Amino acid sequence: MTTVIVDYESGNLHSAEKAFQRMASDVGAGDVIVTSDPDVVRRASRVVLPGDGAFPACRKALFDHRGVFEAIEEVVIAKGRPFMGICIGMQMLATRGLEYSETPGFDWIRGTVGALAPSDPSMKVPHMGWNDLVINAPHPVLKGISTGDHAYFVHSYQFRVDDPAIRLAHVSYGEDVTAVVGRDNIVGTQFHPEKSQATGLAIISNFLRWAP
Repeated sequence: MTTVIVDYESGNLHSAEKAFQRMASDVGAGDVIVTSDPDVVRRASRVVLPGDGAFPACRKALFDHRGVFEAIEEVVIAKGRPFMGICIGMQMLATRGLEYSETPGFDWIRGTVGALAPSDPSMKVPHMGWNDLVINAPHPVLKGISTGDHAYFVHSYQFRVDDPAIRLAHVSYGEDVTAVVGRDNIVGTQFHPEKSQATGLAIISNFLRWAP
């Protein structure tokens, strides 16, 4: 059993690797490998796609790594193995992103990634720091997570999903901001679970045991 964290040179993966390795050891979930090798991705039991920076740059970097997206798509869509997107890795699940220019996403979860628009002009963008989750719907990856639990965010854009049932959790930041999305074997977090202390480690642990 192997969890693959996809490395496409869009973010420092050290903290994510350590957090997933720690929880995989705790729950007996096998190995955690950071890789950009499509053949390794194809053999994965579950896939994690992180991402830091801007949506267009992350998408370009991913597709510049020849064969990696196709391997992810084969594992996640064709084989139905569990997938977690983190930050921009979650945003790229959308139909399109509007950061700098309109950029197509994977269209695995229909919706649009647009700029944060807090109603209070004193609220700074990017949204950076701790915020309280509001759980919208139960999900195995959110087992043991309650409204009021904290998660760590760093972002200027948010995923506005077409189907409200897909939004599993949100936070308030001058507007409702999508925090977790999910359907079938796919979940995504706008926040960084590897930086979210007990809440994040619980989510990682749940993901590593999830059998959709």
